[in-house]
Amino acid sequence: MDAPSVSLRVGLAAVFIALGVVLAPFHFPVGPTKCYPFQHMVNALVGIFLGPWYAAAVATAIGVIRNMLGVGTIFAFPGGIPGGVVVGIVHRYVRRTDYAALAEPLGTVVIGATLSALAVGPMIGRTMSLLAFWVAFSVSSIPGSVLGFLVVKVLRRTGVADRIFLR
Repeated sequence: MDAPSVSLRVGLAAVFIALGVVLAPFHFPVGPTKCYPFQHMVNALVGIFLGPWYAAAVATAIGVIRNMLGVGTIFAFPGGIPGGVVVGIVHRYVRRTDYAALAEPLGTVVIGATLSALAVGPMIGRTMSLLAFWVAFSVSSIPGSVLGFLVVKVLRRTGVADRIFLR
């Protein structure tokens, strides 16, 4: 089948942004961060269905909106964006498998937590050890990526993914 049109991709991105914002109240604090497992679920879905650059845009938009609403932190950006990008890259360029959703912690924990500990945290005066950031981001990212993987499987099994995403 043909790839989804740009307008369909933008519309789906908007739906994923809305989903990420609506699920924003479901978080828990760990140190100076707020853990949003549903953000990582959305990252997995967008990375697989729309690709790495849409995943970056969706994570950025969700982070901006959450911060504007007062329910997010600056850590939404280094914590959300790399995870979706890694899922999209793994899915698109390494292997087209739904297991790419489980690569989300690589971006979030390894890249995002490291950036947070070494750059973002000290910049805003909220320092924690690198290990503490890795643990905080893992607590959010691992369950979220597993949930994203399960949602992808359900969407494929029910045929919804084939009808909506034209794959």
